[in-house]
Amino acid sequence: MKIALVQMHVYADKQKNIDSVVKNVEEAAAKKADIVILPEMFCCPYTNKYFKKFAENEGGSIWQAMSKTAQANKVYLVAGSMPETDRGRIYNTCFIFDKEGRQIGKHRKIHLFDVSVKDGQNFCESETFSKGKSITTFDTEFCKIGVCICFDMRFPELARLMALDGAQLIVVPAAFNMTTGPAHWEVMFRQRAVDNQLFTVGVAPARNEKAEYVSYGNSIAVSPWGDIIYRAGNFQELALVDIDLNKVSDIRTQFPLLSARRTDLYELRRINK
Repeated sequence: MKIALVQMHVYADKQKNIDSVVKNVEEAAAKKADIVILPEMFCCPYTNKYFKKFAENEGGSIWQAMSKTAQANKVYLVAGSMPETDRGRIYNTCFIFDKEGRQIGKHRKIHLFDVSVKDGQNFCESETFSKGKSITTFDTEFCKIGVCICFDMRFPELARLMALDGAQLIVVPAAFNMTTGPAHWEVMFRQRAVDNQLFTVGVAPARNEKAEYVSYGNSIAVSPWGDIIYRAGNFQELALVDIDLNKVSDIRTQFPLLSARRTDLYELRRINK
């Protein structure tokens, strides 16, 4: 299958961001993409004040635009993430649409980015967002795909649960910054791929040095062997990556890590509330 990674600029103008998505998805579809992935907070700058200002409910104008774009271009659309309002709370939410524009998945960020790095980045998502409570996978004719958002991917238990649920690919809308990105972006995606013997794909906004929160960029795709299939630079770009799913079964056969787990000694349980 062919995956499109949309490393786009994000503006303080909702419609401008939506128009950019539409243009990128149209281009990706013209290049025969099957799945298009957007970055975390594709619709607004990554700051708490904009999260509140741009928040919409499921079915709102952003949701509708993404649904129509998936349908018009006959692609699966992993719509990055957006601030979603629901019964007085705000969530960092990824909506997933099929080729007919139907919502087939929804992931609310489970682990909120509340960090204070000495001489580095300080941020507190919990000032605005509430935590999600579900582990998210969805089915396609190609394979089962797991979805999580940015900071979620730092927790190996989550990736393992998606793999045990049958995922052969994990996609991650993300926005690592200039402190965490150089240190951990590549190693994290490579390690999750190796640990779980599946493909990992991370998609980030393009870098804007003048922004209040500066994205690292470097959208990435990694094979089940840990090889980097593709890595973007800092700037806006649309990348098309071919994924050979036969590599998942080949590597799992040669190195049977998942089946060799000692479940008589340890166990990881999935609990959705």
